[in-house]
Amino acid sequence: MAKTILDIRGLRKTYGQHEVLKGVDCAVQEGEVIAIIGSSGSGKTTMLRCINMLEEFQGGTISLDGEEIGYHVEGTARRRKSEKEIARQRALTGMAFQQFNLFPHMTAAENVMLGLIKVKKMAKFEARAIAETWLDRVGLASRVDHYPGQLSGGQQQRVAIARAIAMAPRLMLFDEVTSALDPELVGEVLQVIKGLAADGMTMLLVTHEMRFAYEVSSRVIFMNQGVICEEGNPKEMFVRPKTERLAEFLKTSSFN
Repeated sequence: MAKTILDIRGLRKTYGQHEVLKGVDCAVQEGEVIAIIGSSGSGKTTMLRCINMLEEFQGGTISLDGEEIGYHVEGTARRRKSEKEIARQRALTGMAFQQFNLFPHMTAAENVMLGLIKVKKMAKFEARAIAETWLDRVGLASRVDHYPGQLSGGQQQRVAIARAIAMAPRLMLFDEVTSALDPELVGEVLQVIKGLAADGMTMLLVTHEMRFAYEVSSRVIFMNQGVICEEGNPKEMFVRPKTERLAEFLKTSSFN
């Protein structure tokens, strides 16, 4: 039986009076590729950011490899863990964002090496070897010493993915990684993610690319107004949605 990597129970997140996540339950098994779909504002990105502790959450628990993320309970009080402990936990997940967030004054290799040297305390030669391996893996072997300004948007996003994966995370989070790209560059990034999925990497993908979600994911989660409205096998969900809300969403999406 596959091991549970991520276990979310009763996750609640509010911004002032606005409740964005309203008690989300979700379990992710090792090797699963889960696409998270839904309209803008449904809570998809917020959920990813809570997993990576980029957002505080007000209720529920998130456990990664059996370890509770972000908070601990003292008696009846719920307290945030130390920043050092949160930084250690954050390193268990990798995250690629809509924006590439590369350092413009560093080459592709140096961008990938930075976390390995600063966080994992690797020697430069060791970090360089890992950076070159992953840049080659995402099709950028000839661009390792290029600066972000010398790379296309698709190439920059592939550097950002290599940077996250080089840290050897237990779980990889992708947040709309193709939304800032020109249409002709989307395919090259999705191809990289397909390859990682084929390698058995555990992934959560927030995406608006419905055809891609259909083809690559082992499970789809449809979020609506802060809750998981429907989830299951993509072949069934996309062809025979059980809820009217998902049927409506698919009609207006790029899936056809």
